Amino acid sequence: MSEEKRLNPFFEKYNTPHDTVPFDRIRLEDYEEAFMEGIRRDEEQIDKIVNNPEKPTFDNTIISVDDEKDGEGYYDLLSRVSTVFFNLLSAETNDEMDALAQKMSPILTKHANDIRLNEKLFERIKYVHQHHRKLTPEEKMLLDNCYDGFVRSGALLDAAGKERLRQLTEEASILGLQFSQNLLKENKAFTLHITDEAQLDGLPDSACEAAVLAAKEQEKDGWVFTLDTPSYSPFMTYSTQRELRRQMYMAKNTECIRDNTENNLEICKRLINLRRELAQLLGHKTYADYVLKHRMAGNVRNVYKLLNNLITAYKPSAIKEVAAIEKMFLKDVKGKTMQPWDFGFYSHKLQLQKYNLDAEMLRPYFELSKVIDGVFGLAHRLYGITFKENKDIPVYHPDVKAYEVFDKDGSYLAVFYADFHPRKGKQGGAWMTEYQSQWKERVDTKKPFGPDNCKNIRPHVSVVMNLTKPTEEKPALLTLGEVETFLHEFGHSLHGMFANTRFESLSGTNVWWDFVELPSQFMENFAIEKEFLRTFAFHYQTGEPIPDELIDRIRRSRNYNVAYACLRQVSFGLLDMAYYTKKDEFTDDIISFEKKAWAKAMVTEQLPDTCMTVQFSHIMAGGYAAGYYSYKWAEVLEADAFAVFKKHGIFNQKTAQRFRDNILSKGGTENPMVLYKRFKGGEPTIDALLKRNGIKTKKTG
Repeated sequence: MSEEKRLNPFFEKYNTPHDTVPFDRIRLEDYEEAFMEGIRRDEEQIDKIVNNPEKPTFDNTIISVDDEKDGEGYYDLLSRVSTVFFNLLSAETNDEMDALAQKMSPILTKHANDIRLNEKLFERIKYVHQHHRKLTPEEKMLLDNCYDGFVRSGALLDAAGKERLRQLTEEASILGLQFSQNLLKENKAFTLHITDEAQLDGLPDSACEAAVLAAKEQEKDGWVFTLDTPSYSPFMTYSTQRELRRQMYMAKNTECIRDNTENNLEICKRLINLRRELAQLLGHKTYADYVLKHRMAGNVRNVYKLLNNLITAYKPSAIKEVAAIEKMFLKDVKGKTMQPWDFGFYSHKLQLQKYNLDAEMLRPYFELSKVIDGVFGLAHRLYGITFKENKDIPVYHPDVKAYEVFDKDGSYLAVFYADFHPRKGKQGGAWMTEYQSQWKERVDTKKPFGPDNCKNIRPHVSVVMNLTKPTEEKPALLTLGEVETFLHEFGHSLHGMFANTRFESLSGTNVWWDFVELPSQFMENFAIEKEFLRTFAFHYQTGEPIPDELIDRIRRSRNYNVAYACLRQVSFGLLDMAYYTKKDEFTDDIISFEKKAWAKAMVTEQLPDTCMTVQFSHIMAGGYAAGYYSYKWAEVLEADAFAVFKKHGIFNQKTAQRFRDNILSKGGTENPMVLYKRFKGGEPTIDALLKRNGIKTKKTG
């Protein structure tokens, strides 16, 4: 008797808690089938909109285009499968998924172009845009975004222009994907295998224990160190073996420039030129001009103003910071020049000398399960929400934990996934994403939308990180930096979980990208607050709370090398802008161009045979092209916002409620500056950031 035909899980109701993704039932072959069927259903639905004999209205055109749903999830299939596939492509990929991504990427880009360049569809949208009646502010924002989105995607181009746009976007989608796949392969290809215990000198027990575990996973004796941050960073900070530090540094900083199939140099050049040509095709001088039209910064001039002001304010201090580290280096190494692989090691030695503070001193107080309790407890104290792990919710890897989130009134708010540790098929870094966004669905499609005729679809958000793994001897013990990373991504997740808008495309983190980092960077402030640390930082063996004296040392050392760190971020912003303000074809050598582009923010010597651009996922494959400055822009906002909390008490619930109501819940329904001013009662200033960093500037008349 033949086996009954299995139904693709994407084609049926999930029948899981809160309709969460049934990861345990999805097979590789399900994706392509669902992609192609999703495209077919999309095309069918677009035809219905285009051929609707009724006059175009907000409801029958704009909402139909934006929602991509028909009440039964019919038009939502493509979004459903795309979300799962591309999230896992970053968090849990393999060669087969990579190959499918390469196959599907141009098909999906062509499909998106088919919609955006559909002349009949755009005519309906344009008609509504020109003739709409009174709309709510959120409806008006959706309409403007929809119309402008089509224009920015080429709707006003002639036939030749539209064809060229198709070529540009399809090629860019393939190259962006290839960039990421090359970087992941290069990152995972290198290991430093040590069999002589003497070469472990200086390394803390936590790093050695993790290296033993890594070696066993690779069926090797001794110790294995990798380029994943929890392995790489301690090695560069603590190892006394200068030659091994050099090997690690050069392996990390020459990824994707070697003479092999993972070389990204030409891919970067091509991506820069594709984006420049796309912007010019759409009537902009540069790609940065195209991007910044929809950013708080507004234009290139304002971005450079911010970056240059930061250089002016921070560079004198950064030069002094580096000089102090060089002095420490020369005490140990006579007659030689400090190299990049020395910086972390001697910076740590100087920090230890000045503040008697070391990241390893803090690890015992930051056991992962306690940190989770602390972060969740912080959200409860601020906003009244609670988290409850639900093991009935399917996950895509044993490392992942799934939680139900409940609001302060006990009602269901969201599902929260947390994926903590590095592994073979996972990209480096940390990020927040969603498996389901928030929106409000009309229950009876024949009646007007309203409070009594809608269902609030709650989000399923996920944070993915690469934190220190547990070993055979110890649980996962984090650094303070890793705690800050957790808080950062958790801030993004709160932005998603508190979303409370009508339209999915305006909910949660769907905001301008120089505003999206405000909620995340804001949360990092709590990492050094005694009142917060007191809630969870207990020694994993003795249960003793972190000593006040140690917290005081953390706070005193907060601004150690803060100017150097600021200029490092500024240098990335300068590099990004240098590429995307090009008006002519980019033909330069990437490596030499990079050195010149960020030179005025540099306070250490740059090696000629290293390159960051080819690893700079943010601006090449991550959506931050012409937008990396956003981190510094948002830092001004978050320092200003946290100053409001400090004034009224860092756990003040009234202040937190204002932050939730005016920023975290509003998504992209209004201009970000309007939202921020409504929260604070005025415009942000840079004063709070400079004060926090201990930076003094000259006052001019």
